[in-house]
Amino acid sequence: MGSVSIWHWIVVGIIVMLLFGRGKVSELMGDVAKGIKSFKKGMAEDEPTASAQPADPSKPVVDQRPAAATQTAHTEHKAG
Repeated sequence: MGSVSIWHWIVVGIIVMLLFGRGKVSELMGDVAKGIKSFKKGMAEDEPTASAQPADPSKPVVDQRPAAATQTAHTEHKAG
């Protein structure tokens, strides 16, 4: 009784097609595809910056924030 068969998915697909129409569903899928392409492009742009500075386990991690931002962070930590 709790299983979902292929016939359930077919009925759900038909209902969705009737409610939204073919044009709306294809438009929605096109928007999803554009979003995926944009996401992949953004990830590809981020990769060169991450690989430009490979992590060397023998070197200590140095905080590269400006001194004012570091000082504010320490002050907030003491106050909180």
